[in-house]
Amino acid sequence: MRRRLFIQTGTWLGLSGLSAATRAHHGWSSFDQSRPIYLEGRAVEVKWRNPHVELVLELPETLALPTDLAQRPLPAQTANVDGPALLAKTVLPTRRDRRWAIEFAPLFRLGQWQMPEIRTGAAVSMVGFTFKDEQGAAVLRAEYVFLDGRTYGLRSGPA
Repeated sequence: MRRRLFIQTGTWLGLSGLSAATRAHHGWSSFDQSRPIYLEGRAVEVKWRNPHVELVLELPETLALPTDLAQRPLPAQTANVDGPALLAKTVLPTRRDRRWAIEFAPLFRLGQWQMPEIRTGAAVSMVGFTFKDEQGAAVLRAEYVFLDGRTYGLRSGPA
């Protein structure tokens, strides 16, 4: 059974079963946490609101892993996250979508990190998780966000 869904970005997507937004808002279990993905680009649409901050990220024509990604210093979080191991196994997506819907943590958590509001046009990069085998919509749940020379961990609050 196929459903048509109007995503807040203004794009019609045909999805089977539940929408990506519904899966994301009802837990993170749909995301493949064994395969971290790196994305970077410009924010073309931002929804800075609860329950999760969302943005649409437009990727450049060519995308490459930063050579220093695995060595980047990471902030301490209250959650038990092996950030260095996660960064060391981060890969580029195999799909060729130029626009990705990004799910961030709730506003409360971004406030704990004192993460500034991302504005349309801002350059941002991140590591996160998408659906198993990159199936379905181009959606990423952000785990680490790199913005204006700072790194924000989104799994939990700062330690």
